[in-house]
Amino acid sequence: MIEPRWYSQPYPPEGASAAEGIRNQLGRPELDLLTILVRESAQNSWDARSTSSTSPVDYRIDVSTVGPAHIGTWRDLLLAGAPANADEFPLRDAIRHGPVRLLSVSDRGTRGLGGPTRANDAVGSDRDFVSFIRNIGEPRDTALGGGTYGFGKGIFYLLSKPGTILVHTRCRTPQGELETRLIGCTLWKSHVAVQHGVSRRFTGRHWWGDASGDVIEPLTGLQADTVARRLGLRPFAAEETGTTVVVIDPHMDDLAPSEAADYLAETITWHLWPKMISTESRGPAMRFTVTCDGMDHPVPDPRETAPLDMFVSAYETSIGVEGRDLACLRPRRHLGRLGLVKRIRPPLEPSRAARMLNIENLLHHICLMRPAELVVTYRPGPKPPSENLAYAGVFRADESMDEVYAKAEPPTHDAWNPQSLERPESTFIHSTFRRIDEALDQLLSLGGITRTGTRNVALGAASSLFSGLVGGAWGIGGATAYSKPGSTTTRAGMREAAEHRSKSARPPGASSLEGPLNTPETMGEEGPLPKARSGAVSRRRPRVAYLGEPYYDDRDDLSVLVQEFRLPVPGPQRVHIDLAVALPGVGGRETDPPIGARMPVLVGWERQDGLLDPSETCLIEGGESIWRAVVRPAPDTMTEIGIRVEAVGGR
Repeated sequence: MIEPRWYSQPYPPEGASAAEGIRNQLGRPELDLLTILVRESAQNSWDARSTSSTSPVDYRIDVSTVGPAHIGTWRDLLLAGAPANADEFPLRDAIRHGPVRLLSVSDRGTRGLGGPTRANDAVGSDRDFVSFIRNIGEPRDTALGGGTYGFGKGIFYLLSKPGTILVHTRCRTPQGELETRLIGCTLWKSHVAVQHGVSRRFTGRHWWGDASGDVIEPLTGLQADTVARRLGLRPFAAEETGTTVVVIDPHMDDLAPSEAADYLAETITWHLWPKMISTESRGPAMRFTVTCDGMDHPVPDPRETAPLDMFVSAYETSIGVEGRDLACLRPRRHLGRLGLVKRIRPPLEPSRAARMLNIENLLHHICLMRPAELVVTYRPGPKPPSENLAYAGVFRADESMDEVYAKAEPPTHDAWNPQSLERPESTFIHSTFRRIDEALDQLLSLGGITRTGTRNVALGAASSLFSGLVGGAWGIGGATAYSKPGSTTTRAGMREAAEHRSKSARPPGASSLEGPLNTPETMGEEGPLPKARSGAVSRRRPRVAYLGEPYYDDRDDLSVLVQEFRLPVPGPQRVHIDLAVALPGVGGRETDPPIGARMPVLVGWERQDGLLDPSETCLIEGGESIWRAVVRPAPDTMTEIGIRVEAVGGR
């Protein structure tokens, strides 16, 4: 059996690329290395999918540690023939000292790294192995693929502290037979070393494998399977093809291994959600798994994860009848399809993965993607007029324009840069952004219209006092414009409407001695300020004292909103609920739902002892007792809760 060894590449007479130049081809990306790893490796996996299979591509990331059963084998096998100088070959120290951490990226349902193993033999269409292992900067050979020039594979070396990876792949030969291949690669820095008594310059590229010939070759067949098993690598199942890239001693951004696994799982969702979702015409294109030391770290479902669920809705809008076509007018060209959604949502609590995309507490972004449906970036648009209003969009480039958008991307594929193109191609990118901005202007100018009759005041003896807005029952969130706890003051608009309507709505014969409406000028913290009247006894109007802000609670497995209140004026009074969906930022409120939409519903009036009256109205004796209005909010809305009160009897 051939024992694998290291081979260091010397500079040939005709010259070669130095390792530093290859490592620097990614530039200085804004995204962190773990995020780039997810984006680039998943893109490689998607481009390598098997065209003969209809099953999803399986993509997996495993964070692990070389265990005691294998660490001796690692040191014996991976140090054979290695350069002696640790500065020139840091893998030596990484394996000798302490535990060895690994980050393995695997795909199955892909074709593996097939084709010739030598670059000068790769003259046909199948040259995956030499494109990934040998060559740098080859143009893509996959129609509508995500990659362009293959620079993304450099992320594996950048992520490894010693710049070393193992590549374990299974492919089919031209004769249709399965072949396993195993090779190691190091990309570090050029250096001068003594070889056979002569000083020579080396490129800083090293390969580990079968060194028995004139060129380092991968271990193949049974030998590759045997060595992989000795190293503890994940084996291939029968008839299974694909690739595993093992990053040795990865940079984790100071995250603990389990924290890194959680971050990778969330990053997958943010950057690869289009591959995770089903549509009416197809199922998910890819399946994703993340583990750490054998424990599963679930990848969040984008349909169930805010705010990604809005991007999923925008995507479905873009491919449906409500999606809009974007076009460049001069020269005329169809650019792609855009879908937009707008919802009332509380402010975000951004995660680490969201912050990496510059998504903070407000969602106002458009997801850009090419026909491969891999996220390019989240482009921010104008901020919405309220922190409780969010919008999301998806723009998918037309297939006929894929080459243009691909050429506008940097090596990390995370932007469209028109300045890198000549006309008319740069015009197409500028027009894309212009059409998107025009659509957003229309979206944000749409708003609710306050319907007449939504601020009615009960006859004569009523005052309508509205509490703040609270988010719908889809989750716990923030609220806006709450009154001071215990305050009974009205909003300015409500006060003006109440003053006007109380004058016109007073029943015939009602005494003018009922007194003024409760306004900030006439109200104290606990009741009206005293006002002297000559020759008459002032009568107090019934009113509502809101106690604090609305809050979420559970009632028999039902998520509800609760507004506590009391009626400080003695005597029998009847309370009514006034519910609406608020439209923040535009000054409107909806009391009539659109077709098919849900509205907030009163569950009942709850006494201090917990008894619930489910009636639409409730008779309450005024005093110090605390009551609760229990409301079931409409999902994905901001609910406005108002309580109206009127006197009962001959008061």
